[in-house]
Amino acid sequence: MSAKIPSTIITGFLGAGKTTLIRHLLETTRDRRLALVINEFGDVGVDGEILRSCGVENCPEENIVELANGCLCCTVADDFAPAIEALLAHEKRPEHIIIETSGLALPKPLVKAFDWPAIRSSLTVDGVIAVVDGRAVADGRFADDLEAVAAERAQVQTIDHDNPLEEVFEDQLACADLIILNKTDLLSEEEEASVLQTLSNGASRGVKVVRARRGVVDSRLALGLSAAAEDDLANRPSHHDGLDEHDHEDFKSFVVEIAPVHGAAEIVSRLAEVAASHDVLRIKGFVEVVGKPMRLLVQGVGARFQHRFDRPWSPGETRSSRLVVIGRKGLDREAILAELATT
Repeated sequence: MSAKIPSTIITGFLGAGKTTLIRHLLETTRDRRLALVINEFGDVGVDGEILRSCGVENCPEENIVELANGCLCCTVADDFAPAIEALLAHEKRPEHIIIETSGLALPKPLVKAFDWPAIRSSLTVDGVIAVVDGRAVADGRFADDLEAVAAERAQVQTIDHDNPLEEVFEDQLACADLIILNKTDLLSEEEEASVLQTLSNGASRGVKVVRARRGVVDSRLALGLSAAAEDDLANRPSHHDGLDEHDHEDFKSFVVEIAPVHGAAEIVSRLAEVAASHDVLRIKGFVEVVGKPMRLLVQGVGARFQHRFDRPWSPGETRSSRLVVIGRKGLDREAILAELATT
């Protein structure tokens, strides 16, 4: 009982594939009892619903803790510490804890929380894993040309080039003990080489990069890093070092409720159009399709969408269509609501 429980922090931008990776880890890790702490940016707990449906014996539903509508790196005292205490109080304590942060979270403040006496005595950070959407990075959506910006700054000292998306991306890479380059099947050889160079530049500690498709990696590697990251904070630089807190005012999240749709293709097409026209970062949620006994899971990154029927509606369950929309500050909520309300 005196041994510290290893914990893995899984970070990565919106839609990078964190939940897919975790589902793979649950299904392939059979030698220990797992627990999950899931944090989402938005009011609809999509990731928790997906992972609860796994039915994996070594991670029962009572070991899945969902912290919705917030950011763990900002609410450690209020949310994270009590969640950990509750897991440790279980009769069958977890033997490894997986923590999925929201796509907008900074990992370093969460690692710092493991240095708190109440947590440090029981847990250690086995490793921080940054999941990267290779296609998104290749498209330049979450990383700017840093060399060009630096050169321009050298010439014009007053240039202002704040980019919160870039800062989040860089903080996640700089804190990582393992980087998973996901969705490599969507990259050409030249694009993959370029993305790998970007990741190498962001991971100053020579962190290993593992290529993956659909989040498939060796669970023995992902859950066996033994990094003790809480003892290595000085080597994990952050744009927010020295600040007491950070905010997410650069981002906006809201829930859209829509009427039942008549087909999966119809709603996916409409969502892709809305995402493209309003530069939406992420849309995810569950939709009722008329005449279908199963609910439709929809997940989009930018205008790229995936969808599948994930499970039957339960007897007595209220059928509804609710979607989380996430974007930059200034996102036109009313216009998006109006466009999605059309039939």
